[in-house]
Amino acid sequence: MDMAEENPHISTEDARAGSTPHIVRYVLGISLALVVIAMLLVLWR
Repeated sequence: MDMAEENPHISTEDARAGSTPHIVRYVLGISLALVVIAMLLVLWR
């Protein structure tokens, strides 16, 4: 048996079967900003 067959290396993108566009950090940031604004509006009234 060849050493490469025993321990195959698969890239992260191939293992996930797609790309990771990092859109979650934008959604999290926008939603956090909206929650802070909503809380400020509630406390201001």
